Amino acid sequence: MTVLRRSAAVLAATAVIGAATPAMTATAADDPSPSASTVLPSGLFGSTDPKYDGVWRQSLALLAQRTVGLTPAAKAMDWLAGQQCANGSYAAFRAEPAAACGAKVTVDTNSTAAAVQALAALGGHDDAVGKAVTWLKAQRNKDGGWGYTPGSPSDTNSTGVVVGALAAAGESPDKSADDLLAKWSIPCDEDGGGGLAYQPDKKGKLAANADATAAGVLGLLGKGFAATAGKAPAEGYACADSDKALTPADVSRNGTAYLADATDGQGHLVSTLAGAKPQPDYGNTADAVVAMAAQGWTKQARKPYAWLEAHAVPWAKQSGPAAYAELIFAAHAMGADPRDFGGTNLVTALNATGPAPEAAAAHTKEKKDSSGTSVWWIVGTGLVAGIGIGFLFSGRRKQRQP
Repeated sequence: MTVLRRSAAVLAATAVIGAATPAMTATAADDPSPSASTVLPSGLFGSTDPKYDGVWRQSLALLAQRTVGLTPAAKAMDWLAGQQCANGSYAAFRAEPAAACGAKVTVDTNSTAAAVQALAALGGHDDAVGKAVTWLKAQRNKDGGWGYTPGSPSDTNSTGVVVGALAAAGESPDKSADDLLAKWSIPCDEDGGGGLAYQPDKKGKLAANADATAAGVLGLLGKGFAATAGKAPAEGYACADSDKALTPADVSRNGTAYLADATDGQGHLVSTLAGAKPQPDYGNTADAVVAMAAQGWTKQARKPYAWLEAHAVPWAKQSGPAAYAELIFAAHAMGADPRDFGGTNLVTALNATGPAPEAAAAHTKEKKDSSGTSVWWIVGTGLVAGIGIGFLFSGRRKQRQP
């Protein structure tokens, strides 16, 4: 059964599908941290309530800026570093970062892993990265994977994101996580062949999930969100050898084959919600592009990338900094120019959602609204809208059976 994981938009408006936070296993009644105040921190990206995605969207925005050669604003980096708990973990958002992380603050692996990827890329945060890595290692489950929150069952998305963070921090490849993902790979001759399951259902049955597959492929390749293109495979493009003991290379190749097949028809993945018509899934399509390119399958990724160039900018404009970052990662992985994404400068668009990067700060000081408040400090009254929820975003849909 396809279900929506918790997201800011789902909690606040049942009619809207949100983007900009990672998948969560908790219920809507759970509260990861105190709610945001009515005035957003000046160092924070985005104009919506950061309660469920502050660290996530900040991490992606900073990593995207760094990926295109920019130095993020000091206050933006300080805000992210200041969200860390004493034990090295991160919650989705802490309204009072100076206060200790007590039992009411629900920390999670996804926010922590995203922060590690960003801080490791930015440099100068070795202590924070080291503490976060130590905490992440301590959250590994006995099966070799990670769940969203400490003690929760392992899932492919969280495992992939954490392995990518460990790789970004210079840690060695993780064989136990690779072995777990190999067990969750769908045989080539079955429905969804090559794809990875989010996690087995209660009966142990596996169902391929594009979101999970993209995250898993990057983890198996030891790459994070800002992946670069790999080499084209000498053996061709196909799902193969699933009748044998799969190596990590086999699993990632087969997962990529599944993503290529899934995006070959319409050029995009599809999101389906109960009671709603199927809609294009922008976020997962971007994730699929990154994963395919990282595997070296840029040829197969061209069609969905071209579709994103033609259709995804309005979605990103509605969804905010994490959406712009995800499209930047797709362009980066394809070796394309994110400053000319179907005629749109994604970098400029991302920069406008938060503090100007250091190199551009002098040129943007005068960009105020009529009240004198920087436009990125204004709290948006509308929630994030639009379909397209990749493993980099909230509302990520998982294939789960009751």
